[in-house]
Amino acid sequence: MKFIIVGQFLLVLLVAFANVDTCSSLYGNETDRLSLLEFKKATVDPLRSLMSWNDSTHFCYWEGVTCRAKNPRQVIALQLPDKGLVGKISPSLANLTLLKHLLLQTNKFTGQIPPSLGNLHCLQRLVLSNNTLQGIIPSFANCSNLIGLGLNGNNLVGQIPMDFPLNLEVLGLGGNNLTGTIPDYLANMTALFLFECSSNNIQGNIPNGFATLPRLQFLSISKNKLVGTFPQAILNTSTLASLVLSFNYLTGELPSNLGKYLPNLQEITLANNLFQGHMPPSLINASQLSLVDISLNSFTGVVPSSIGKLTKLYKLNLGQNKLETHSDQDWEFMDSLANCTQLQIFSIASNFLEGHVPASLGNLSSQLDTLYLSENKLSGSFPSGIENLTNLTRLSLYNNRFTGEIPEWLGCLKKLQTIWLYQNNFTGFLPTSLSNLSQLGQLLLRSNKFGGLIPQA
Repeated sequence: MKFIIVGQFLLVLLVAFANVDTCSSLYGNETDRLSLLEFKKATVDPLRSLMSWNDSTHFCYWEGVTCRAKNPRQVIALQLPDKGLVGKISPSLANLTLLKHLLLQTNKFTGQIPPSLGNLHCLQRLVLSNNTLQGIIPSFANCSNLIGLGLNGNNLVGQIPMDFPLNLEVLGLGGNNLTGTIPDYLANMTALFLFECSSNNIQGNIPNGFATLPRLQFLSISKNKLVGTFPQAILNTSTLASLVLSFNYLTGELPSNLGKYLPNLQEITLANNLFQGHMPPSLINASQLSLVDISLNSFTGVVPSSIGKLTKLYKLNLGQNKLETHSDQDWEFMDSLANCTQLQIFSIASNFLEGHVPASLGNLSSQLDTLYLSENKLSGSFPSGIENLTNLTRLSLYNNRFTGEIPEWLGCLKKLQTIWLYQNNFTGFLPTSLSNLSQLGQLLLRSNKFGGLIPQA
């Protein structure tokens, strides 16, 4: 399966970063032509993407090839993303001595990354993401101009090297089989803007060295085997816009001043760890937050009533924790969420919420697409505020203590595709208006007290 990082920043950034040509001519253009032909010879081309690679056309005009303008004409870029190419990456590419950009992502290349690519001292961007490459990551220590390296979405093994060029700005290693720890060496890469190594088998603690990276904005190290508490040193990285630590074994409480010290956060994803304690109210200081996911932890207490000050939220996932409501005051967070006019996904399922759902639920964003209130201890009749959420496609209320009949207006929410109402105490007949839901794919009703027939579409 092709690997795509949260937010899809990596490829965009790798394509964007480019420097001026600081390399001088080393060999004639005949060497470049022969090197390209060796690359083609090692490649199966079922989509005929390399059809132009023949002697009837100068190699500088072959598909994906870019040459410098002055003589001798030499290759400075080879860009063949998503061309269906199969085979091994030929070591002959190391003979393209002026090569600055090598982009071969989203193909079907196998075998190892040729170690000889590490001798391309002019190389600025190397993107081999989303192939089936194997073996270890070779040394790129001699690639002194390298600023973007994308190796995510392969089958690479071994440890993260400790000799990356110090001027790297984008480093993508996610979706491989890397082991070991995150090396302290990364602290020396002070130009690093994005570091992504999710979906590997990395162990140990998150190193404090990230705090010394003055430009770091995107840190994604989810789906590994990381342990320890929330790394306090990260609070010194005020430039962070995206922090993704989900699916690890991190423990303890979140720093109470988290939002104060990370005011530029746009995304924080801590799902599926072992965090506990209260949600820090200081999150509202990170006023640019659009995604908050702290699901699958052990957070306790009530949701801060100030949460609605995060007016740019489009996703808020608080599900599968130990959050509580016992009084009307505990539900004040629902009133404040009305200020989040861009909210599309809201889940507070699998918590310890009690009592009636307040009518202010109906003041949530008109853009709300997904609402999960299931697996709590909610009671009373079918929440009336849902009637105002006309763009809902997914509604989950199962495993609560709701009573009464299903309202006729439910069938007016014509975009509904999934309705989960099972394991409640609903009674009466199903409303005939449900037959109007032409996009409905799932209607789960078991373990209630309904009578009569299911309305026909």
